[in-house]
Amino acid sequence: MTFAIHPGPIHAALDEAYRRLEECRFADALWSRRLDVWSADPAVQQKIANRLGWLEAVAFVMPRLPRLRAFAESVRTSGITDVVLLGMGGSSLAPEVLRAVFGVARGFPRFHVLDSVDPDAVRAAMARAGSSLFILASKSGSTIEPNVMAIEAEWRLREAGVWEPWSRFVAITDEGTALHMRATSSGFRETFVNPADIGGRYSALSFFGLVPAALMGIDVDALVLSGRAMSDACRDGDPRRNPGLALGALMAAGARSGRNKLTLVLPPRLRRFGLWVEQLVAESTGKQGQGVVPVTGEAGDEPIGEDRVVVAFDITREWGETPRLVLEPARPGGLGGEFFRWEVATAAAGLLLGINPFDEPNVQQAKDATRALLETYSAQGRLPVPEPDAAIERVRLTLSPAARKAAEDPRAFLTLVRPSDYVALLAFLPPDHEGFARVLEDIRHEVAMKTGCAATLGYGPRYLHSTGQLHKGGPDSGVFLIVTADPSPDLPIPAEPYSFGVLELAQALGDFESLNRAGRRALHLHMPSRDPHLLRRVCQSLL
Repeated sequence: MTFAIHPGPIHAALDEAYRRLEECRFADALWSRRLDVWSADPAVQQKIANRLGWLEAVAFVMPRLPRLRAFAESVRTSGITDVVLLGMGGSSLAPEVLRAVFGVARGFPRFHVLDSVDPDAVRAAMARAGSSLFILASKSGSTIEPNVMAIEAEWRLREAGVWEPWSRFVAITDEGTALHMRATSSGFRETFVNPADIGGRYSALSFFGLVPAALMGIDVDALVLSGRAMSDACRDGDPRRNPGLALGALMAAGARSGRNKLTLVLPPRLRRFGLWVEQLVAESTGKQGQGVVPVTGEAGDEPIGEDRVVVAFDITREWGETPRLVLEPARPGGLGGEFFRWEVATAAAGLLLGINPFDEPNVQQAKDATRALLETYSAQGRLPVPEPDAAIERVRLTLSPAARKAAEDPRAFLTLVRPSDYVALLAFLPPDHEGFARVLEDIRHEVAMKTGCAATLGYGPRYLHSTGQLHKGGPDSGVFLIVTADPSPDLPIPAEPYSFGVLELAQALGDFESLNRAGRRALHLHMPSRDPHLLRRVCQSLL
């Protein structure tokens, strides 16, 4: 739990953050759920009270670990070759991190996380449906993405001759949701009911993270024990010693000092941990015109401006006066503790920034826009795609009104980037496509090097349940490039009037519309084919 803080130029702001946490006795207030420390508004207090169950997640799961191990063993010996988790956001990011960090233990089925409606991604995840077990993970039970994935999985199972397809499903959800009722009535193989007062992005140490971990053969006892050790350390009333409060104080002090870009430097094995931190921090703090912008996955040679705070694991790089927190060398077995540290830190940062870190008021905007677009498609047989402002090699380029005011030519899009902005590259493409992944990362890096600003990369629709809240609700310092491409072939959704490709495009257009409504600078780039080389050529013309 060793850590060291080098505050540099934000020393006074950090001392003030410590003073405020001490003055309100935040550690005690958090653990005793003293809601007045957050707000005097009863409505806000009630919302927060309904989201503090993560504090007791370790206590909830510890007596249930034997059940998880027994279930995982029954799957391991049942002839199942693949486990596919169908989820989005808080229901899928922790399992994805665990899979990337630990891998799957010898003798356990292959494990896949499907958090995309991209036709190519869906086809790849369903390739061995006949011998697969599907985990349908959804806190609300009504999220569109995992539900349409489940429809496809059921159809694939029936095609493979599995006459009781629901016996190949496992549900992870809250008490009384539509998914809970469906799992019970349809005869799912197993149903894990999570405490309803644990929010999605705070659920890593609950059933949402630990059921998948057990199915990968990961030592769930070690994960939970490291979480419990961090939980104990985060009860310390001194924010200078408390590993969660110290991190939260640095995050908030940085944001209040104009350093709202939080750069996370991770060793290669833990790189995917950034995906989970990204959602937790961005969705929790990005609201009311402020927020901390997580920056993950950088190559290491990008310019670090005066808008940055760094959190790094055992670094040797010279950071000069950049404010930073250096953590002890990260061990995969301590990942449970890191989940908990960041949850406490984010709660503390929210308090110091004067926001509710447990709601996501702007996420619904993109969902509503997507729903309206799908209704239009169902009625008219096509999506209402805006007219492009320009085209390059048949690639359509469409500016948002805020971007068009400043640059009529999309090829001048990056001239809109101001000092202390960030550029978000948002791709509605298959997330595991090696060609696209390489090109998108190159583009992200080149944008950072050319503009001198932080540049991030997110895949849709995953980011809609993650950084999407920050993009619309946070400060107007983001410049957004949304990339889409026609799938070939598309993939129909059984019993729905639209396909996976149409749903994916509707989500991209819905987010573009939501960014427009928020007055954001955005460019939609739509390709007529899935060609990484075409994407590279077109983006080179924008750089």
